[in-house]
Amino acid sequence: MLQVSRIKAEKNNIITALGKRGWSSDRMAILDQVIELDNSRKSIQTENDSYLSERNSLSKEIGQLFKAGKQDEANEAKKKVELLKTQIAETEEKLGRAVSKLEELLLEIPNIPHSSVPAGQTDEDNEVAKPWSDALPELGSEALPHWELATKYNILDMKLGVKITGAGFPVFRGKGSRLQRALINFFLDEASKAGYEEIVPPLLVNADSAKATGQLPDKEGQMYYVEKDDLYLIPTAEVPVTNIYRGDIVNVADFPIKLTGYTQCFRREAGSYGADVKGLNRVHQFDKVEIVQFQHPDQSYIALEEMVQHVEGLLQKLELPYRILRLCGGDLSFASALTYDLEVYSAAQKRWLEVSSVSNFETFQSNRLKLRYKDADGKKQLAHTLNGSALALARIIAALLENNQTEKGIVIPEALRSYTGFDIID
Repeated sequence: MLQVSRIKAEKNNIITALGKRGWSSDRMAILDQVIELDNSRKSIQTENDSYLSERNSLSKEIGQLFKAGKQDEANEAKKKVELLKTQIAETEEKLGRAVSKLEELLLEIPNIPHSSVPAGQTDEDNEVAKPWSDALPELGSEALPHWELATKYNILDMKLGVKITGAGFPVFRGKGSRLQRALINFFLDEASKAGYEEIVPPLLVNADSAKATGQLPDKEGQMYYVEKDDLYLIPTAEVPVTNIYRGDIVNVADFPIKLTGYTQCFRREAGSYGADVKGLNRVHQFDKVEIVQFQHPDQSYIALEEMVQHVEGLLQKLELPYRILRLCGGDLSFASALTYDLEVYSAAQKRWLEVSSVSNFETFQSNRLKLRYKDADGKKQLAHTLNGSALALARIIAALLENNQTEKGIVIPEALRSYTGFDIID
């Protein structure tokens, strides 16, 4: 959530930046509404403060008047206090409505894109920040997509998932299950080596947690909701892990705070149909290891590059062809200031599959979280938050199966063999 002070100070720059997201001039009117409403809020607050001050002064004066035997004057002062109480109640009600409406407006405004974010509206406008320089793998005409390989080797059953739950809920079995577990442990171990503390968070969160990281109200339709308990199934470990520090004032000496967590993730993916979502390309339940950082603002973009390099290193160890994209304004998530997507090449499908998004949210999440630190002068400042997939398993497994298929079976990358306990799926 943007700070009102920033909107007031940088309104023209914000208008330009939101233009990268495709915001029209009509939508920009919300900025003026925020400024006007905040000015009104301040006026109401000043009025209420005046009433409170006068009430407090009169309350002290009443006691002195009674002691001095001036009962008539004391009773008259008591009448004024009663009137002031009514006025205070009315102004506090007005103030509450203004604050609520102001927050409602602020929740509608996305984060401001970083200056390096390219303009554009769709994923076709994303910028290739680092292309794959080698030749892309070529498979013969007999090569199979991962959903057919899964059936051939009995390691994944999408139809069984439909029977048990519904479409988009895969069932892994045998060596497929062991490959899944191997990847999770590999990713967690690599994150631990990089200095991330491992967290096992809840898989359900309350509305405050979802709002704090930007899932609500923006992505409400994409989240599974447990109505009776008023809880949401997490779409990513980012949500519970980031909320560990909600409302906290952290020690500046503790930066960087680096956390990692493995969770199952749940996304409704409403309206997703067609060949691009076949098999594991897009599912409602999947496993993912997330890395999260809380950073000093001066260091957050250095940290972002380090996080991208960490994910890149995982793909290199898995021997997968990959490329790195810098997302355009129209493809950025609601809360992100700058996002890099890492994609792996699926040789059987002959297409790129996104397997990680690494983002800097600057103060957008921390303002909602009320996550602060004290600077050298003892003044409270908002921290920067970052996160990234390291990695999302579904599409990684799809690429591993497809790219490593041979006549003898599916070869396991060297880095995973100590985790799987086998070299080949046959």
